[in-house]
Amino acid sequence: MADIVDTATRSRMMAGIRGKDTKPEKALRSALHAIGLRYRLHARDVPGRPDLLFPKFGAVVFVHGCFWHRHQDCRYATIPASRPEFWQAKFAANVARDQKVREALAEAGWRVATVWECALRKPDQVAEATARVASWLKTDNALLEVPESSTPKRF
Repeated sequence: MADIVDTATRSRMMAGIRGKDTKPEKALRSALHAIGLRYRLHARDVPGRPDLLFPKFGAVVFVHGCFWHRHQDCRYATIPASRPEFWQAKFAANVARDQKVREALAEAGWRVATVWECALRKPDQVAEATARVASWLKTDNALLEVPESSTPKRF
């Protein structure tokens, strides 16, 4: 299927997609800060440059977009109709990179949480995700994944 916009327009649209300081990330950061948790942002000296770094708890938090990081069984993890081979390879590389980063962080002694974009769409979901991350920080659990919870999935 051919693209519905010209190359220059598509390039401009793709350039507008942010890699950090996204709306879901800012929502989680604001809520965590409001309950008194302090963190570093996008630490360059830590593998994968996590979105949030909690040195006091030995933990990092990634806020992943469902589309780019392929949240399994999520309605937002669609595959574009144009150039599906390109997109499959792109998504596979993203997932493989995410796995390598998680392994590198575990080897370095960090605990890793992944909060999916779909879990931060509404204020009540942000509050729920914030509570889950805050309680996880106080445990010794190595991993946490916060998927969409209160809204039904559509396939």
